[in-house]
Amino acid sequence: MSPPSSLSKFLPDSFSQRPIALIAGKGRYPILTAQRIRAAGLPLRIVSFAGETEPSLIDSIPANEHIQIRVGQLGKLLKSLKKLDCGYALMAGQITPRRLFHGLHPDLKALKILNSLKIKNAETIFGAIANEIEAIDISMLDARSFLDDQLASEGLMTAGKLKAGLTDIAHGISIAKGMADLDVGQGVVVRHGTVLAVEAYEGTDSMLRRAGTFKTDDLIFVKTVKRGQDYRFDVPVFGHRTLDVMYESGIRTAVLETGSVLILDKASILEKAHSLKIELFGFSGGTEL
Repeated sequence: MSPPSSLSKFLPDSFSQRPIALIAGKGRYPILTAQRIRAAGLPLRIVSFAGETEPSLIDSIPANEHIQIRVGQLGKLLKSLKKLDCGYALMAGQITPRRLFHGLHPDLKALKILNSLKIKNAETIFGAIANEIEAIDISMLDARSFLDDQLASEGLMTAGKLKAGLTDIAHGISIAKGMADLDVGQGVVVRHGTVLAVEAYEGTDSMLRRAGTFKTDDLIFVKTVKRGQDYRFDVPVFGHRTLDVMYESGIRTAVLETGSVLILDKASILEKAHSLKIELFGFSGGTEL
């Protein structure tokens, strides 16, 4: 087997050929991750969520290598991982946020965990789930694993010359970092030193649409992570839908933290962004602009 670093820099040095369970939420993210795991020649298993996981991903795997559960069935999730004989688990893809309040089907194991949490949000809930998985000797992988080339990179990623001002970008980064560290959200929209919108529970796309209602120019969207980000389950994603919403909202600059924000199907996103006259700029969290 090739050294883990040749497959992904996010894999542990002890990584082996034991099966990887992809705990698959919504969208393109888990599909692309599954493709990369298979391309690496590694054994793949899938745990899907009813009403969340893309049917095409479920259809792509033999029935004996897949188990479906409902959102909230933590006990069944843990039993499924054991039944699939997995050495690793990787979470990819969002669970519809409202299901944390409506449509959740917690079993006794989940209820015990939920009742133990003083603060109940996506981070505390999924963090507790990750800890329960590791408690049964299944290693949680960094959710960026196998997608190294899909991460935001330093500087202007789209063609042409940067139009947004570096001072305005630096202000946006400062605000975004502050909001992320407060667990409010991972994105903001700013304009010339003014904060127009902050991402909270409603998610990125709703925030972008809200910022677009101001009908003004020079808007900058910044996406970042907080200090101490738990990459076992929380990786911000920039995809085609977000690009489309930016265009509809009149936002022409996206600033994304390098090494932390995934640009799914990066090559096609960069090409499409250029055609829409949207610039994508990558910044390192510890770098002064």
